[in-house]
Amino acid sequence: MKRWSVGVLGAGLLAIAPAGCTHQADSAPARPPVAVELAEARAADLTEAVAVVGALGPKLQAELKSEYSGTVAEVYVTEWADVRKGQPLASLDRRDAEAILEGARAAKLQAEVAESRATRELDRALQLKDVGLMTQQGIDEARTARDAAAAAVAAANAQLHAALNRRAKVTIRAPFDGTVAFRGVNVGDRVENMGSGAPMFRVVDNRLLELAMSVPSAALATVRVGHAVEFAVDAIPGRTFRGAVSFINPSVEPQSRSAKVVADVRNPSRELRGGLFAKGRILTGTRPSVLQVPRAALQGWDVANHKADVFVVRNDVAERRTVRTGAVTEDRVEVSQGLAPGDHVVTRGAFVLRHGDRVRPARPSGA
Repeated sequence: MKRWSVGVLGAGLLAIAPAGCTHQADSAPARPPVAVELAEARAADLTEAVAVVGALGPKLQAELKSEYSGTVAEVYVTEWADVRKGQPLASLDRRDAEAILEGARAAKLQAEVAESRATRELDRALQLKDVGLMTQQGIDEARTARDAAAAAVAAANAQLHAALNRRAKVTIRAPFDGTVAFRGVNVGDRVENMGSGAPMFRVVDNRLLELAMSVPSAALATVRVGHAVEFAVDAIPGRTFRGAVSFINPSVEPQSRSAKVVADVRNPSRELRGGLFAKGRILTGTRPSVLQVPRAALQGWDVANHKADVFVVRNDVAERRTVRTGAVTEDRVEVSQGLAPGDHVVTRGAFVLRHGDRVRPARPSGA
């Protein structure tokens, strides 16, 4: 009897023990809400673009040499001087050119005298033929002499023009409006003809620059002549400059699988300079009403496969969703599947979130 009572008591204790353990588990503290920042998924116009890097250079530049060998007699400009088209930059010793010109003038006068004499002889021969005192052979010979003299005059005129041209080229002139970027001569220097030697001057026009860029072959189909280009340079922080595509190379470089694309950049204030490195984008088009979210909302973004996860908050509860991504512009990303306009996504604090967690949202930062 006594042994039976102990058994019943032990069974009762065993029955009570699990109930006590269950009560302790139910009383564990719940996970507190996670503080997050939100942004709204919104539909807006999306400007599609191709990211590019490149270098600026002057569209017009010229290295000037003398067409004739000679000694520099005068230099009229210094480096960094602004010049106008046709303005003299330097001149060579012109004595040889003047002597050649005088010889050409004398040769022309001599040829004109000979032509005049041949013309008179032909007229006299024609008059004699009228009275029967000149044969046809004599007439032909006189006419041939007159034609030869006329040809000699034409040759003398050509020589005179060549001599005048040579004398004119004794003076080195600016080929267009621009700036002297390099001066390589001084008075007394000996310069050789165009086939050898360093340039006398380098003139550039910085008012119109070219931005040379490399565009991957995969993006070439979207780029057209006339598309706008936006870019920035480190030398002028905080500024955005614009240009327009003017040339697309029809061939692709086999090593890089990219093609050269050139944009014209107007630079009336001449703030930009040739040689500056530029980073920007070619604006290839605009699509209306495209759903977008901030880049910061994407978790585990697989750019190649256009997939990412986002946390959507409804009734202060976070829901993890997989979305399909599209074009990227600045800090915003297109979402083609998985979200609806007006959904609020987590942009800050998502690294500690789990699906189903309660959240404490801050004011939405907007899209």
